[in-house]
Amino acid sequence: MTAIPPGDREKQSAALKSLLTAVGLTGIKTVVGLLTGSLGILAEAAHSGFDLVAAIMTFLAVRISGKPPDTDHLYGHGKVENLSALFETVLLLFTCVWIVWEAIHRLRSHHGEIEVTVWSFAVMLTSIAADTSRSRMLSRAAKKYNSQALEADALHFQTDIWSSAVVIGGLIAVKVAEWIPRLGWLRGGDAVAALGVSVIIVWISVRLGRRTIDALLDSAPAGMEQRIAVAAQGVDGVRNCHKVRIRASGPKTFIDLHVLVDGGQTLAQAHDLTERIEAAIQEIAPQADITVHPEPF
Repeated sequence: MTAIPPGDREKQSAALKSLLTAVGLTGIKTVVGLLTGSLGILAEAAHSGFDLVAAIMTFLAVRISGKPPDTDHLYGHGKVENLSALFETVLLLFTCVWIVWEAIHRLRSHHGEIEVTVWSFAVMLTSIAADTSRSRMLSRAAKKYNSQALEADALHFQTDIWSSAVVIGGLIAVKVAEWIPRLGWLRGGDAVAALGVSVIIVWISVRLGRRTIDALLDSAPAGMEQRIAVAAQGVDGVRNCHKVRIRASGPKTFIDLHVLVDGGQTLAQAHDLTERIEAAIQEIAPQADITVHPEPF
């Protein structure tokens, strides 16, 4: 049985902890939302339900992307992380459709009595604490191992903190309406909060979707090609750098480039030069898989 590298083990551990947290939050939000009739909390429960599915996808993606290259996947399995992120984006948008439809229906019909209790606030404060903890954990692992899947999850849960705060604001508005009858119009605060959650979800979807599509289409980061060419040409003995190609596959970046070098070098000298070129490029793209093709000037 092949041992799991320490880096992959830590990434999988972070994804698993996020998954277990999502299970707990989805359960308590659903129960409290149904008992109190709060659309804001139910919207957050639906959001946490998505988080649960996304956490499962992220966990599986991290496990699969860590597999070594094989004869069918010569660049490895990193693209699985990008496919996982695309699936998450679609789920987010479907969640938004239901939240917006139900919120508008309640605002128009003025239906949907809400019972705001201490449990309503407790579940949302618990959600904020849990999302703060796991977003920091995922962010640390993402930066350490350059994992796009974990980075997307971390960004997602950072935004969840704000969406939970929006729901708490809606619950406070409903409670104020109970205490001060002339401010009865604040009863719509819960539905408005749900709309606020949906706006945040759409914002997440657009950002995540653009990054995912860029990765799947092998779009190079803006300005990266020029930076690599400048770094390569800054190495003594390199006359020109051209045909720079960059593609990302999950946490891994692959870079190919051609360089014109002084003729008459021995094989050992040419090899030493390509090593120095790779070192210069790795200052821009750490841990990238770099292939340098030298050509005589």
